[in-house]
Amino acid sequence: MAEISASKVKELRDKTGAGMMDCKNALEQANGDFALALENLRKQGIVKAEKKSGRSTKQGIIQICAKGGAQASMVEVLCETDFVAKNEKFKAYAAELTEKVSAMPGNGDISEAVQNAEKPVMTEMIATIGENMQIRRALKWSSESGVCASYLHLGGKIGVIIDASGEVSNPVALKDICMHIAAFRPTYICPDCIPADVVAKEKEIAASLPELSGKPKEVLDKILTGKIAKWQAEVCLTKQPWLRDDKLSVEKANPGVKVNRFVRWEVGEEL
Repeated sequence: MAEISASKVKELRDKTGAGMMDCKNALEQANGDFALALENLRKQGIVKAEKKSGRSTKQGIIQICAKGGAQASMVEVLCETDFVAKNEKFKAYAAELTEKVSAMPGNGDISEAVQNAEKPVMTEMIATIGENMQIRRALKWSSESGVCASYLHLGGKIGVIIDASGEVSNPVALKDICMHIAAFRPTYICPDCIPADVVAKEKEIAASLPELSGKPKEVLDKILTGKIAKWQAEVCLTKQPWLRDDKLSVEKANPGVKVNRFVRWEVGEEL
């Protein structure tokens, strides 16, 4: 059996919110396999894994350049302290960087190209401000059939960009969709976007819950169908209760808008 360190137990507890002994036992049963231990905790109904994932203590800022139309760019620049993250020189650099990114070639993740291009500038910034910094990621989107819309929350702690088509002439409606994504953290656009193996794994986890043990197959199938539908309403943008009216889903509240892709970044989140 693999030796289970206290730090690994703490990491699992921080990620899941489960008790220390539950985490230790799960790791022991999984022979130290972190992912398997997390999955087993979910199957036992002890934790819902999404609730506390993504926590981080890293500081920095997200900046977006979207001037309307079919193009948008976004960068995340990290530093050591919140004091520097609020520094005007640091914020100005992030804003200038998005302008540079918008002029670069590409349609998607261009982090490596931006990091390489900005090495001399980053070296100077580190020397001037006196704190380690890094360009963590950068993207540039060009919509092929619609427009890009964006939203920054909490002064640059969360950034969202969508590529949408259809009835996209109302910028307020598009911004509301971006705000919804910032608040509700969807993983997928719609149920059809979820990979089959992910759905199968979710069904397996749901079927393993103690309260479903011994249920007849036809009853179990109905329960699982309901659980999967509820899960899809949590993780799919189109099925989530709408930010402005929770009696409507996002798709029903915005029937003419098709979100082709979206991205939601949060400063320092786990990648």
